[in-house]
Amino acid sequence: MDEARARGVLAAARVLPGPARDARLLALGENAVFAAGDLVVKVGRDAELLDRARRELAVAVWLAESDVAAVRAADPEPLLVEGHPVTVWHRLPDPVRPAEPHDLAELLRVLHALPSPTFGLPPRDLLAGVERWLRLAGDAIDPADAAYLRERRDSFATVAAALTPHLPPGPIHGDALPRNVHIGPDGPVLVDLETVSADLREHDLVVMALSHDRYGLPAAAYDSFTEAYGWDVRAWSGCSVLRGARETASCAWVSQHAPTNPKALTEFERRVASLRDGDETVRWYPF
Repeated sequence: MDEARARGVLAAARVLPGPARDARLLALGENAVFAAGDLVVKVGRDAELLDRARRELAVAVWLAESDVAAVRAADPEPLLVEGHPVTVWHRLPDPVRPAEPHDLAELLRVLHALPSPTFGLPPRDLLAGVERWLRLAGDAIDPADAAYLRERRDSFATVAAALTPHLPPGPIHGDALPRNVHIGPDGPVLVDLETVSADLREHDLVVMALSHDRYGLPAAAYDSFTEAYGWDVRAWSGCSVLRGARETASCAWVSQHAPTNPKALTEFERRVASLRDGDETVRWYPF
């Protein structure tokens, strides 16, 4: 889905007070995210994401009822427009500063203290999207690389299912990165709720460990995260398993952009090569 297609869906949805052509594109990934006036609209890549969109809205309502600082839904039900799920959100005030790892840790402590909601949450299957992302990549990637990632996915799925957690399982964000925290005038707010799940709390903590190891997060910043949360997941014996599963998913996620973006293909190939070589020191770059 490119920007032109997403804008066409946005126009057909008729959820904005003005014309879709005037909406500002904030992000283009698994969702196209547009802002206009006091609303933000997310247009999903395909109809397979409808159930996830519906659950994300339910999570937003639950977090509001639980008094957790998180983005609020403007409409509690998604639309399906021309085969794309569309959700509408209240726009947050402009950020007062970038989010830091310790801001994320403070929100995670609050979220991790909650019991599961009554409507139930799925487990955090990190690897569930691998097949779809590889299918979207198609012939743009080497078939041998796709086969390697499928084999790696199956291996890590088996091992991860047998892990013994250190923390009590429960609600998690599922994609716990500072980019999913908005610092407004009233403090940190959790955004991007589509991967909220009920699973090992360690899932949320491994993300930042991987950010330190693969994406160049400075040691001081990582330390601020563990200090604010109160525990370092790297002390847990299962850390390497969840890390490996997330690396597999992150590599496959980039592949879906390869057909239209040469930089994505380059990054995908860098990641696959480092996994094949078992080289955990190779730097990955956000995409």
